[in-house]
Amino acid sequence: MSPLARFSVNQMTVKQLSLPELVEGCLELGIPGVGLWREPVNVYGLDATAALVGAAGLAVTTLCRGGFLTAVDPLDRKRALDDNRAAVDEAAALGTDTLVLVSGGLPSGSKDLHGARERVADALGELGPYAASRGVRLAIEPLHPMYAADRCVVSTLAQALDLAERFPADQVGVTVDTYHLWWDDTAPAQIARAGAGGRIHAFQLADWTTPLPEGVLNGRGPLGDGSIDFRAWRAHVEAAGYAGPIEVELFNDALWARDGREVLAETTARFLEHAG
Repeated sequence: MSPLARFSVNQMTVKQLSLPELVEGCLELGIPGVGLWREPVNVYGLDATAALVGAAGLAVTTLCRGGFLTAVDPLDRKRALDDNRAAVDEAAALGTDTLVLVSGGLPSGSKDLHGARERVADALGELGPYAASRGVRLAIEPLHPMYAADRCVVSTLAQALDLAERFPADQVGVTVDTYHLWWDDTAPAQIARAGAGGRIHAFQLADWTTPLPEGVLNGRGPLGDGSIDFRAWRAHVEAAGYAGPIEVELFNDALWARDGREVLAETTARFLEHAG
């Protein structure tokens, strides 16, 4: 098996590349999979993207992202559910079975984390069967606690599994992202729990580097630049039975300012060096 057989590059890692440039770069480097984002896909065109990636023989490993399901207002909730159904349809059209979900933060003026998580659960109860009917799984992604207020009230793998386990595994599972979970010493046990239930639907890598940039959102470091032992994390998910794609997803202003093809080649080399 090729050492890149399970490697996937998330589109956001090289967002400066157009979709045709990304596809061409993957073919040149022998990268077999891509994780796509809804916004650039819809700019290029959903059908055009599916045709482009399909003709190249690339696997779409995930679609990012659905979620933002914590709204209290009934109209806002309806809009969120409609948007997530659209995201499921887009994932199906692209041929991926995994839609990554970021739950959403606290509604304006609220301090009720529990209530927000329960609204996520309510939404999953509506979206899970719809996704399964389209051949798509929902993958809840816990984000680092620093995002809890404004982006994601689900901060740990345990919290994500507590939500996911209310529903069948072919409807709802989890995303294991090293950037968000590396600090949590309970994560290995929770990975085992997720694997036992067949709920590891996506595995993403990014490094934790310091100092974090202002705003912190775009601080995901290239593999090997920070604090995370990627081979140990790979061992955890594989011991739990995960044998799917390993996706590198980097949000990084410094990388985006560079030549995208150079970044793509460097990311591939870093994957082989630190996680292959």
